[in-house]
Amino acid sequence: QVQLVESGGGSVRPGGSLRLSCVASGRAGNNDDMAWFRQAPGKEREFVAAMRRSGGHTYYTDSVKGRFTISRDNAKNAVYLQMNDLKPEDTAVYYCAANNRMALSALRNSAHYAYWGQGTQVTVSS
Repeated sequence: QVQLVESGGGSVRPGGSLRLSCVASGRAGNNDDMAWFRQAPGKEREFVAAMRRSGGHTYYTDSVKGRFTISRDNAKNAVYLQMNDLKPEDTAVYYCAANNRMALSALRNSAHYAYWGQGTQVTVSS
């Protein structure tokens, strides 16, 4: 089992920044792949970014490329999402997710992640 605890959400104006954090506890190895997803009201949960434990490779959905940065601190079992130049369409509940190492093709699919955080609200509004 892995428990994920997120923090860092809030309300900002367009163009502002937020940094989300997610700390994993529990069985080592079950968070080899960690990712952020988001879900806006009335919409399906969508992939935002992912990063594997080793290798440093990162993956993003097109709408956040150049604005969001995912990073990990494996010593702390933590994953972060730095969000810059936020837009109203970024408003959503953001979820941290983790799983054993998966096929690359599975990283963007929420159905493949076994462990989820409780979610943190991000609101971008003027």
